[in-house]
Amino acid sequence: MKIGPKYKIARRLGPAVFEKTQTQKFQLSEARHARKKSDKRPKALSDFGLQLVEKQRVRFSYGITERQLSNYVIKATEMKGVNTGEKLYGMLESRLDNVVYRLGIAHTRRLARQMVSHGHFVVNGKRTTVPSYAVKIGDVVTVREGSKKSVLFTELAKKLQNYATPKWLRFDIEKLEAKIDGAPVLETGGAFNLNTVLEYYSR
Repeated sequence: MKIGPKYKIARRLGPAVFEKTQTQKFQLSEARHARKKSDKRPKALSDFGLQLVEKQRVRFSYGITERQLSNYVIKATEMKGVNTGEKLYGMLESRLDNVVYRLGIAHTRRLARQMVSHGHFVVNGKRTTVPSYAVKIGDVVTVREGSKKSVLFTELAKKLQNYATPKWLRFDIEKLEAKIDGAPVLETGGAFNLNTVLEYYSR
């Protein structure tokens, strides 16, 4: 997925959409930008505008295309007996590239996607190069044996000593092996309002 200038996009959608913009450098840039725009009153967004912004925030955060997000929404909506927002969240979080990111192996989803595409991971013993691969409860994700000596994985234990892995993932850092122990849980007050995203696609 091709992404434009991150600072410009983050000014419109919020700094949380990219890891790069969650820094002091971006905050200083925002402060300078705000001073230049201080004489202009921002326009209030319509309901559609708010829905569009939230949809774009989700897209850019997970690094997925419009078609991919639309397909996730369709699948989540078609499932009966489940909360649609929770199901959509589960699909996004269960992508293999996102799992690699959540484990702390990659510091950005973009890097995680590249690592998966380059064949550094196996799922249930099978090499997988598809970032959108959907992991399931019970699946085992392991760094490929031939990749373990790569600079990408050296001193990983030291880098992650203060990192908290999500409860639905169990990571054996010595074996460079993770197991999917549960389903991602959509928490109230999370980073995204997925109901707003669903409203956008229901128009």
